[in-house]
Amino acid sequence: MGSQDEHTDGTGRRALLGAAMFGAGGAVLGLSGTARAAGAGSAGHGGGLKSLPVPTVIGHRGASGYRPEHTFGSYQLALDLGADVVEAGDLVPTRDGHLVCRHEPEIGGTTNVADHPEFAGRRTTKVLDGVSTTGWFTEDFTLAELKTLRAIERIPANRPHNTLYNGRWDIPTFEEVLKWQDEQTRKRGKQVWIYPETKHPTYFRALGLGLEERVAKLLHQHGKAKRNSPVILQSFEPTSIQRLNKLVDNPLVVLLSAASTRPWDFVEKGDPRTVADLITPKGLREIAGYAQGIGPTLDLVITKKADGSLDKETTLVADAHKVGLILHPYTMRNENPFLPAEYRRGTDADAYGDAFGAFKRYFATGIDGVFTDNADTGVLARADFVNG
Repeated sequence: MGSQDEHTDGTGRRALLGAAMFGAGGAVLGLSGTARAAGAGSAGHGGGLKSLPVPTVIGHRGASGYRPEHTFGSYQLALDLGADVVEAGDLVPTRDGHLVCRHEPEIGGTTNVADHPEFAGRRTTKVLDGVSTTGWFTEDFTLAELKTLRAIERIPANRPHNTLYNGRWDIPTFEEVLKWQDEQTRKRGKQVWIYPETKHPTYFRALGLGLEERVAKLLHQHGKAKRNSPVILQSFEPTSIQRLNKLVDNPLVVLLSAASTRPWDFVEKGDPRTVADLITPKGLREIAGYAQGIGPTLDLVITKKADGSLDKETTLVADAHKVGLILHPYTMRNENPFLPAEYRRGTDADAYGDAFGAFKRYFATGIDGVFTDNADTGVLARADFVNG
């Protein structure tokens, strides 16, 4: 999933679609988080978002706590560990118009491109959403060229064990992901869900590589552009979601970064609003007009103090539920640096803190799901929460 503040996350949402959980008069919303989770934890029939357990465990870029992100190794493991949905696809384009799965268009940190002397001349500096970025970019490679590369661990300082798998998997295309989804659904006898994100859509549209039309075309070709299709689409740019809303009937989610930030499409078109404006009751009502959910950074659900510990719970969950939006915040990770300060154990950057304690605290806010790099931890934490 995307991430705008730390560029390491994504997010999700869930639909009025089935209106089961929050539909009707939103009667269920009055329940406590525990009651909702208990009632929905085993939800299962009828298709659409309402068929997903609540809180939903979303495998962030697969099982990226254990394998290099956005690889079939990572996606596969997320399913094996019990993820309800796999974020298979932060989608970026190749020079010849194919969609591939990379966290960012710059691939120096997530592939072995630097080891390929034939591509040394492709290293360049570009301005990506206002930030000068140096490296290798997917839009400068054909799909055939990208397929000669292999994925590597993005944050080896936090995940040294994952470097064992460097070089094992290639870069998946979105089309390959859609076929994999069908294969896994057949093999497992259970519907596999995916949660792709359009990355930097304004940037790519300016290059003549519009993402939304390409995503919609593939979803239509594979019969997955319907209201109850097991594909949730997300983006940090509201206009990308509005565009998708006209092209497909899938559940749609608007990702929300730090309160003080502005979506890049707003910057480009001179819209002065910030994320803080989007999470007001008025802003949320507007989002509910074209999307089914929001994917806020966790700090929008519970703010943090200067020392990195949790501070106050906001009204975001209640406000979003009031207008029928679901919330899939991002991102829960087991390692110390990514946890609120009071849940860290020791100071090692690759050591696990009290992730279960943090999950419990966030689930108690009534969120509908969460993105996590460690789906197995999330599944156990949900069981504790629902049965606790």
